[in-house]
Amino acid sequence: MTRRLEGRVALVTGASKGIGAEVAARLAAEGAAVAVNYSASKEAADRVVAAITAKGGKAVAVRGNLADAKAAKDVVAQTVKALGAIDILVNNAGVYEFAPLEAITPDHFHKHFDLNVLGLLLVSGEAVRHFNPNGGSIINISSGVSTIAPPNAAVYTATKASVDAISAVLAKELAPRKSASTQSIPA
Repeated sequence: MTRRLEGRVALVTGASKGIGAEVAARLAAEGAAVAVNYSASKEAADRVVAAITAKGGKAVAVRGNLADAKAAKDVVAQTVKALGAIDILVNNAGVYEFAPLEAITPDHFHKHFDLNVLGLLLVSGEAVRHFNPNGGSIINISSGVSTIAPPNAAVYTATKASVDAISAVLAKELAPRKSASTQSIPA
């Protein structure tokens, strides 16, 4: 059986649990070597790596809070050092906490935008520098909240609408360079 991603390298951000963990497992099942990014729980990331390697896949855990420029750079460097040039970046890392308008604070705002938007931009910019010579793919995990706009989700909804807009811009910006294709996928 041929695996479509054999020989490819994928970096999945926020991959120690939930959607990110499932994406990492699926990419590995298709043959990709996967860097499992985590920020807080090394144990959770190690469980994802162990599950992938138990099935014959290749994976490593890479720590870093992507809202920090140095950490985003380090996550990409760790991935390249361990697995080689990157073919696929899945921007899944994110935070969501709902709050009514009166409860929105600068901390609440920055917690969301610093990771969900700035982190995505920082890691994408660094990963593009380390894509294999044939280019690569960036997949940004968005959310249906960017269009359904539920109550008490103004900040989170704004971050996911930003992810959609960034995906459209980067698709146009990176395609002519053949350095990457970009897509936003609602989770």
